[in-house]
Amino acid sequence: MPKEYRTIEEVAGPIMLVKGVEDVNYNDLGVIELSNGDKRRCKVLEINGQDAIVQLFENSAGINLAESKVRFLGRSMELGVSIDMLGRVFDGLGSPMDGGPEIIPDERLDINGLPMNPAARSYPQEFIQTGVSAIDGLNTLVRGQKLPIFSASGLPHANLAAQIARQAKVRETKEPFAVVFAAMGITFEESNFFIESFKETGAIDRTVMFVNLANDPVVERIATPRMALTAAEYLAFTANMHVLVIMTDITNYADALREVSAARKEVPGRRGYPGYMYTDLASLYERAGRQKGKSGSITLIPILTMPEDDKTHPIPDLTGYITEGQIILSRELHRKGVVPPIDVLPSLSRLKDKGIGEGKTRADHSNTMNQLFSAYARGKDAKELMVVLGEAALTPTDLLYAKFADEFEKRYVSQGFENDRSIEETLEIGWQLLKLLPRSELRRIKEEYLVMYYDTQK
Repeated sequence: MPKEYRTIEEVAGPIMLVKGVEDVNYNDLGVIELSNGDKRRCKVLEINGQDAIVQLFENSAGINLAESKVRFLGRSMELGVSIDMLGRVFDGLGSPMDGGPEIIPDERLDINGLPMNPAARSYPQEFIQTGVSAIDGLNTLVRGQKLPIFSASGLPHANLAAQIARQAKVRETKEPFAVVFAAMGITFEESNFFIESFKETGAIDRTVMFVNLANDPVVERIATPRMALTAAEYLAFTANMHVLVIMTDITNYADALREVSAARKEVPGRRGYPGYMYTDLASLYERAGRQKGKSGSITLIPILTMPEDDKTHPIPDLTGYITEGQIILSRELHRKGVVPPIDVLPSLSRLKDKGIGEGKTRADHSNTMNQLFSAYARGKDAKELMVVLGEAALTPTDLLYAKFADEFEKRYVSQGFENDRSIEETLEIGWQLLKLLPRSELRRIKEEYLVMYYDTQK
């Protein structure tokens, strides 16, 4: 039986100091029992000799220092996992919030996970079809990759996240595909949007959802992504499934980290975030990947809103260092009515070359991707020149490129949030757009593909 302590010395907001503890470790869970019998959960943030600093999951109102007692459970937070989690909605601490029964777990796993040995990792190489042309065609997602979406407040990243979760699939494989969706610090409306969106399309049947609302405790927000990744590790490496983990919003997670750090009176780093935020984010992102000898995999799409649309802010900056590229949403395209407003030029998937080509997508994919990038970049330059010098100053070829840029945004990038395009459809639209340009301009495409696709296009 765990020992009880009646030595609560101090309460400051959600932080408590307990004196004279024995055999209590960092991250241990605890239960505080109030004089009226109420119980509240807490977690050890710091141990200094026999002093334990703990953080409450609920608020500290009504705690009488003299009459309350604390019991430490001798273990860190765990999640009971089972294949029955699919189709269920949990709160940020893994308790069902969909009105269904508790999960009967196959095993209980520490939510901090086990680091994956770099030597045991397999290289990401299979193509994941998201059904979104701007991602599949130009910034391809590969199984086992970490590819964040950089958004900003007011942009429709929630709709894009829901679309990817509904549509994503690994083609031509027999292994089952699952989605683990973790929402941190979102409003009730957003939470409702995701749940209803998955239910309407039937995607909920292959989805495990963890939802932490904006009014839930900060310390729960820090646990939520770890809960989700623990469920993903079980589904991937025990149940041999392909798992796509979508986490939104990492900015809310980092703000929760800053709040806990400030409560502990730690020395702040850049913009007030703790100095260990890089390590902390890496401890989440690096749980994605593939393991040698196991058919399952975890592919990760973290979504973050850049404060003040600033790419150099610590959260997107550090995320960019740890992950393999980024998909960037553009406010300018959003104003133009492009849906989804993905800005393909600054977006990047560092592993795209590993997931495309013959046997994965199609042999002409790499050539058309490079040509579309090049033509769109030149088209945007031509449009900027047109604004400064007027249309009369542009050559006929530049005018073609300017027209190409407009058509590219309208037909290739803007497809709506309900349209699920196969990679063949995406490549077909790419060739239709390239037909707007003279054959002599397509210098990045091999002659054999021009004969096969350009010359035969209607």
